[in-house]
Amino acid sequence: MKTTFRLLAPFSLLLFLNLSNAQAQVDLGVKGGLSIPNLTAGASDNPINSGYSSRLGADFAVHAEFHVSRHFSIQPQLEYSGQGGKKNGKQAFTPPDEMLPYFQGGPIPKYLYADYKSTAKINYLMIPVLAKYRFELNPRFDLYVAAGPFASFVVGAKNITSGNSAVYLDDAHTQQLVPNASFDRTEDIKDKLNTTNAGLSGHVGLAYKTGRNSIFLEAGGNYGFINIQKDDVNGKNNTGAAVVVLGYAFQICQRK
Repeated sequence: MKTTFRLLAPFSLLLFLNLSNAQAQVDLGVKGGLSIPNLTAGASDNPINSGYSSRLGADFAVHAEFHVSRHFSIQPQLEYSGQGGKKNGKQAFTPPDEMLPYFQGGPIPKYLYADYKSTAKINYLMIPVLAKYRFELNPRFDLYVAAGPFASFVVGAKNITSGNSAVYLDDAHTQQLVPNASFDRTEDIKDKLNTTNAGLSGHVGLAYKTGRNSIFLEAGGNYGFINIQKDDVNGKNNTGAAVVVLGYAFQICQRK
């Protein structure tokens, strides 16, 4: 949490100073679209946290934009972000309780191996505070860029697996333990993850203005700096996502 506060403090100060200016233009907006997240792993000999590819998720948010000047504004927002990743094929897993009798009191291996599908669905409530700069292309269109820190909180996390496979003692699949096992299950993994994260978020956007309202399209992404796992048994991953959203904004207070 200390990292989160250090990231948000300077932007929170800017937001407070701008709120104290009663003459400022303020816009409210809503947006929604597609999140394309993935789980990235650093250097590690843990086979569980590697091999993820992107999955598709939802991303939607509400924001307030406080205009400091004609081109510059501060934009805090409340955002729901679907994150995680997926695997399909050969992968490792820790021995479940139902397979422990196969070892008959002998040493239990750290990992077992099989071919199946798995999807980690980790949903976050994010609070980015973005510094935004706007370029006026013409009276109707604006191009803008925005970036800043975020704090996030896990609201749900599940690991969903499916398929049937033989189970092996080695990654090369030469030492079979079980000829066939079902992997159709859903596991709640929220208690295995850190409840908070912090990182950077940013996007570029194109807005079409209609009077005091605007319709906009944004593309960008976010990346968390904190490993999502509480301990090392499942490795260490960082989470992030590419995001594409469509939105609508309207003025609630106009600059005088």
